[in-house]
Amino acid sequence: MLKWLWLSLLALLLDQGSKLIVAGSMRLYESIAVLPYFNLTYVHNTGAAFSLLSEAGGWQRWLFAALAVIISAVLTIWLSRLQKHETLLAIALALVLGGALGNLIDRLAYGYVIDFLDIYYRDWHWPAFNIADSAITLGVVLMLLESIGVGRQKDQ
Repeated sequence: MLKWLWLSLLALLLDQGSKLIVAGSMRLYESIAVLPYFNLTYVHNTGAAFSLLSEAGGWQRWLFAALAVIISAVLTIWLSRLQKHETLLAIALALVLGGALGNLIDRLAYGYVIDFLDIYYRDWHWPAFNIADSAITLGVVLMLLESIGVGRQKDQ
């Protein structure tokens, strides 16, 4: 099922392209209103999800990079061992892989991840995220759906 690596590449290219556009056209912490409840807000995240360990002093960059490399290797091996009928799981793994690689590139190149998607309600803002985070989230949701039987044929 390595044929699904094109989806990983697509997620990676969309992620890195969008980050280059944001970093090249916006100032750090600049916010642009796009729609009600949605802004583009350029931030750097030195931590993980929800800025976990963002104030840890720098060592977390290498921890999260190492985890991304290990997870990417595991996902690639898992993807290569899937059967032809496990399409939904292959799509899910490919999305998670593409997202993990997108954020890994940022960590290695800059020491932080570029985030810019800002969803909010009144004064409450969800932590800013990016296309890689979205691909990972969608992939995990698809994995959960697959684990409860969505997408499986009846005779399997």
